[in-house]
Amino acid sequence: MRLWIVLGAVSAFVSVAAGAFGAHGLKARLPADLLTIFETGARYHMYHSLGLIAIGLVAQTRPSPLLSAAGWAMLAGILLFSGSLYALALTGVRALGAITPLGGLGFLAGWALLAAAVWRSGS
Repeated sequence: MRLWIVLGAVSAFVSVAAGAFGAHGLKARLPADLLTIFETGARYHMYHSLGLIAIGLVAQTRPSPLLSAAGWAMLAGILLFSGSLYALALTGVRALGAITPLGGLGFLAGWALLAAAVWRSGS
């Protein structure tokens, strides 16, 4: 499905921009622990942007409602996991870290749904 490839590509673009911002714009402004948190958000953001692209590629030959569910779960994971880490790093509000595991669950669900979709499609 073209939607997931486009969203994955746009998300990857944002991830690269966030990584560059962290490496160049925040390096002198954030303490090392918060910079590491920001970088973790950018790294997982990219991994799951590639996951969205994979979902879109698989959906082109094996369309399935499970693939759409996988895409939405992964997108929610990016917003909650990476978004909360970006916000935590930029604000220093540690309570935002409580949101991060919800994004991790979105990531796990996305990968599990992708596996289930491919498994169910046969061949």
